Amino acid sequence: MKHHRTSTKAFTNAQQLRHNPTDAECKLWQILRMHQLANVHFRRQHAIGAYVVDFCAPRRRLVIELDGGQHQEQQGYDARRTAFLASKGYRVLRFWNDEVLKNPEGVYLRILEALEGTPT
Repeated sequence: MKHHRTSTKAFTNAQQLRHNPTDAECKLWQILRMHQLANVHFRRQHAIGAYVVDFCAPRRRLVIELDGGQHQEQQGYDARRTAFLASKGYRVLRFWNDEVLKNPEGVYLRILEALEGTPT
């Protein structure tokens, strides 16, 4: 099956990641799923080009990434990925896994603020 705008490898990887979410991804998905946040549709483990993003609101061009400790070692990769997403018109919000688990209300408010600044 061929998918436009994304690579087959990224699409397959996204499917696998959806089946093995982290605790932080599960917590944030509870907030984002079924249009619960500002009536915006989010997708989880969404492929964009060769990359798979944790959460995406395609119509609002907003990507939400959750970072664990491994992201400190891959800052160059993350910077390239963010630059690619920006070149496609996406804004990227990043949260640490701990932040989602310990302060979900604060994360919710920051996402809501970001959404208020984007056209519908």
